[in-house]
Amino acid sequence: MPSTALAGIRVLDLSRILAAPLATQLLADLGAEVIKVERPGTGDDSRTYGPPFAPGTDTAAFYLSCNRNKRSVTVNHATAEGQEVIRALAARSDVLVENFRTGTLAKYGLDQESLRELNPRLVYLSVTGFGQTGPYAERPGYDGIFQAMSGMMSVSGHPDEPMKVGVSMVDILTGLYAATAVLAALRHRDATGEGQFIDLSLLDCGLASLSHFAMNYLVSGEVPARRGNGGYGGIPSQAFQCADKPLFLVAGNDKQFAAFCAAADRTDLLQDPRFATTPARIAHREEILPVLEAVMRTRTRDEWLAVLDEHDVPAGPFNEMPEVFADPQIRHREMLVEVEDAVSGRLPLLANPIRLGATPVEGYTPPPALGEHTTEVLSEIAGLTEDHIRGLRGRGVV
Repeated sequence: MPSTALAGIRVLDLSRILAAPLATQLLADLGAEVIKVERPGTGDDSRTYGPPFAPGTDTAAFYLSCNRNKRSVTVNHATAEGQEVIRALAARSDVLVENFRTGTLAKYGLDQESLRELNPRLVYLSVTGFGQTGPYAERPGYDGIFQAMSGMMSVSGHPDEPMKVGVSMVDILTGLYAATAVLAALRHRDATGEGQFIDLSLLDCGLASLSHFAMNYLVSGEVPARRGNGGYGGIPSQAFQCADKPLFLVAGNDKQFAAFCAAADRTDLLQDPRFATTPARIAHREEILPVLEAVMRTRTRDEWLAVLDEHDVPAGPFNEMPEVFADPQIRHREMLVEVEDAVSGRLPLLANPIRLGATPVEGYTPPPALGEHTTEVLSEIAGLTEDHIRGLRGRGVV
């Protein structure tokens, strides 16, 4: 039995920035061998997306967030010799991941048709802003643009102000879709012997993430309203200001609402026909919310959290980053790990949240320095001699 779920799978990672590198990092965490191919001299653009930078380095935290457990080689794909190196690596890989603009790699003979002719078992994933087809296929794009275009911003924020999600959410969701697509394609490859091409679009993934919001619109024709920190489920399901700090409370069904009323010593609300059932509370949202807001201001946040927990009512505090990493549940789940880095010393990383019983995610290596493994990988996998590699390096190929 392999010690990791994806042991024996080799991924050639030609991607930069966030969405696709997150996907390859996830595959690496699960045990795949991931070889990150970067431009000589500059590397992945995200290496410079700082501050902050890792202590003692010029490597941005942004890069560190999505490149652990990989080996880095430098190859100039714009040169004929560099293209031959990439072909040699692709011929011996199971998966290739790239996020160049549509049509770019075809100019160098590194498109999916060319490489899959060389290696029919290759799963070739292309992540682009708008996909390989359609009127926008050749446009560039970034996360904020896709949050706006997909409708995500239309349902986020306050009534008078659409708002972007703080993190690069479309990139992150696309990374998850990408890893899932690769796993599905590998399953198909193992059954048939044939790889395939995966065309993944950030705009598509952003729209797909609207889930029930989009479905509600498609069924009803009603455009969802922005409700700030309020939800679309039962009432209450939103943020409330307590006497000192805010918390987020969800007591959307009748059982939870009855428990909340008991915790708040306001069982009288259950006798009011406007508030007695979930549909009634939703219909009378504007009437009940001021009542609940006044109730929540009568106690401190921690007092509320204690009494709500006693009554099994879902609620949680708004944590700033220091509170997040100090939280006993987060600490128990070991979501913060540290690795030894040759330059920075102890480097903190977010752990992978997947808990596999038989093939757990075990051990992390720090994100690689630019070209750290060039000689090692090109000799091991591409079969190049050290003299050949030195010659390529002297000509700016690697």
